[in-house]
Amino acid sequence: MRAARLIHLVLLLQSRPSMTAAELAERLEVSERTVARDVQALGEAGVPVYADRGRTGGYRLVGGYRTRLTGLGRTEAEALFLSGVPGALRDMGLADAGSAARLKVSAALLPELRGAPESAAQRFHLDAPGWWREPDAPELLPAVAEAVWADRTLAVTYRRRPGAEAVEREVEPYGLVLKAGVWYLVARVPEAGGAYRVYRVERFERASAVGGGAGGAEGRAEAVGGGAGAIGGGAGAIGGGAGFERDEEFDLPGFWAERAAAFARSILRDEVTLRLSPDGLRRLPHVTDRLAAEDAVAGAGEPDERGWTAVRLRVESADVAYTQLLALGPDAELLGPPELRARFAAAAARSAELYGRSR
Repeated sequence: MRAARLIHLVLLLQSRPSMTAAELAERLEVSERTVARDVQALGEAGVPVYADRGRTGGYRLVGGYRTRLTGLGRTEAEALFLSGVPGALRDMGLADAGSAARLKVSAALLPELRGAPESAAQRFHLDAPGWWREPDAPELLPAVAEAVWADRTLAVTYRRRPGAEAVEREVEPYGLVLKAGVWYLVARVPEAGGAYRVYRVERFERASAVGGGAGGAEGRAEAVGGGAGAIGGGAGAIGGGAGFERDEEFDLPGFWAERAAAFARSILRDEVTLRLSPDGLRRLPHVTDRLAAEDAVAGAGEPDERGWTAVRLRVESADVAYTQLLALGPDAELLGPPELRARFAAAAARSAELYGRSR
């Protein structure tokens, strides 16, 4: 533990001109007294750490000293490519690996480039979850992520929806997707003829490595990204399970884009007809499914003498259409189906009555 901390301390000093004892203590999560003892130990080991005394003093490396302990491990290198998504790294149990990777890269950079990571972090940030929801990382996500990294077959218990009957499957986990704060696993299912399926990770009740025994995903390793218990490492790692042969031609982003578009269209089972003012036509993609709105506008005829346009819009259901299209207010007239038009007429009558009252 202390050896890892000493390496971390050297890398921190190598990545900056100098750091105070307080800054080092905060980064290393130890006391300033411990920092002082660690610096003394480094000096005794031949690492030239110089202490500047006084209120503005701190610690720095002398004489351009550079350690060769900057080689990235496999997990750190993989985590580095996800470092722009800190929440995703944390959810998958890779936050420490990502931090170590960024630190090693910073330490290896030329002095004039060492501010690049901080500069980028202050200018770009990805906030994946949607508004008005508190994202919760699924309990089994770190275990599933380990299997994805290590190409290990998983035995899972899954419910397609709350209250549905649990289904047991053996799946080959190909990739994880974070969509609007929800984690999905894309996996190949051998018993389904090798078809690729999409699972919501939060609906997994069990996920264990096939052939991994007690050291599978349910008994996952403590540390992801380092040490003997890491992915593909010691006896406690998920790497002890049965592996699968990954299809190198599989394109996760392409598969997801195609599947997401197909899913969005599959749930649009009903159709409504409506007339829209120019403003209503412009606002349509903002209140209903964007692809459906684009299709409706593309298939629309010419505007009438008032500038209104009739469109046929695919919707998930009459109830969903009612909720969504009410947002257009007087810029939309629902023409059909008749029963839905009656609901809009009743809503308009109630609004007219409400606003017609004197206060």
